Amino acid sequence: MEHISDILKRQSLHNVTGTKADTGTDAVDEEPEPCPICKGARFIHPLLPTGKPDYSRVIPCRCSRQDSDGKRQSRLQSYSNLGPLTRFTFDSLSPEGRSHDPLDRERFGRAYKAVREFANRPSGWLVLAGPSGSGKTHLAAAIANQCITDNRPVFYITTADLLDHLRSSFNANSELPYDEFFEQVRNAPLLVLDDFGAQSGTPWAKEKLEQLLNHRFTNRFPTVIVTVTPIEELEERMQTRLSDADFCQVQITGSRPSALSTWGWAPEFELQKGMTFDNFDWKRRNLSLDERQNLEKAYRLAVDFATEPDGWLVFQGANGCGKTHLAAAIVNYRYQHGKPALFIVVPDFLDHLRSTFSPESKVSYDQLFESVKNAPLLVLDDLGAQTTTPWAQEKLYQVINHRYNARLATVITTNCPAEDIDSRIMTRFADHKLSVLFHIEAPDYFSGQKRSPRRTSKPR
Repeated sequence: MEHISDILKRQSLHNVTGTKADTGTDAVDEEPEPCPICKGARFIHPLLPTGKPDYSRVIPCRCSRQDSDGKRQSRLQSYSNLGPLTRFTFDSLSPEGRSHDPLDRERFGRAYKAVREFANRPSGWLVLAGPSGSGKTHLAAAIANQCITDNRPVFYITTADLLDHLRSSFNANSELPYDEFFEQVRNAPLLVLDDFGAQSGTPWAKEKLEQLLNHRFTNRFPTVIVTVTPIEELEERMQTRLSDADFCQVQITGSRPSALSTWGWAPEFELQKGMTFDNFDWKRRNLSLDERQNLEKAYRLAVDFATEPDGWLVFQGANGCGKTHLAAAIVNYRYQHGKPALFIVVPDFLDHLRSTFSPESKVSYDQLFESVKNAPLLVLDDLGAQTTTPWAQEKLYQVINHRYNARLATVITTNCPAEDIDSRIMTRFADHKLSVLFHIEAPDYFSGQKRSPRRTSKPR
């Protein structure tokens, strides 16, 4: 992999350049002298009537007429700065992406279609936004590789590499002056700027990027911008440019990842993973007729809810009565049918929520909290044992109140009597228009003994 300055010395042309790229050759010094017109780039900017270069267009240099197609492709490849990204083509890309989330697959499909159209005729700005791993860089590299196949120049660079080289060009020993490099990048025929928004937030970095993008926006140069930062979190001036629907288009490749998966069990739920409707025993012998009928009704409620989640289903009963099994069976049913669901044990969730305040936490408080609040189907298992502090009560109330107002499908299990549950939460459980509150009368499955619902001391 060559350093950017080496490539720029060989590939320099007026107001267009590259950075470090894999040329696939070691004998750079053995190449013939570059063309004095294009400096070895094999293409130039045509002149306007004023005599100044038209940076919005490029045409082949006369020296390129002697090049074979393979040699021309090699030069464009070297100029592009793609390096190992040459393997990222449309042929190696699924039109629907790799996500299991149907909504994300739909988003990626729309982005894929827009990217293919842009690659065939680059015009305006194309912004690819989405979380890490959602395929943004693959799409952007596929555009660049398509341009090379079509004998059109394109230049790829990450924002971090761009800023690093700009800084290094201030060094007295730099072989490429700062102004020359910056001007060449600003006027690249097609620029692909990757990892935008992940760079240092220093005033100097912001100023350089603003100068670059403002120049390309003003001159209407085609540009691809790849960002992991949500559009609404970008600088206000950048948002203003992106709102120009006549020149810019924004494609979202996927939703921001939640802190908790709604498409499969976390490793700590190995036991719940095996709890299904098929192995739920509502006919067990140690039950009286009334208890068996009661447990069968709970089973039917759970099956109906799993088939078509709507509203809330609250199971109340002693430990071991089967409420957690039924709640987990609902989640397993949804997973088997390719539908999202999230199972959390309330005390564990609150512990995780507290841990996000630690500087070492890799998940933000907001990210974790929002993923629970907005899960398409949420199971809150073992609610009640943790409501001994005002903070815990308030967090649970916020989750439950949000889901109540949004009418989001929710399953809740608790072994606490009604009087020990926060009255604000209990009133929502009792709303017959939304919630079904069912008390399971069966005894502990293992001991066969009835136990009264656990009572907890109310916080003062």
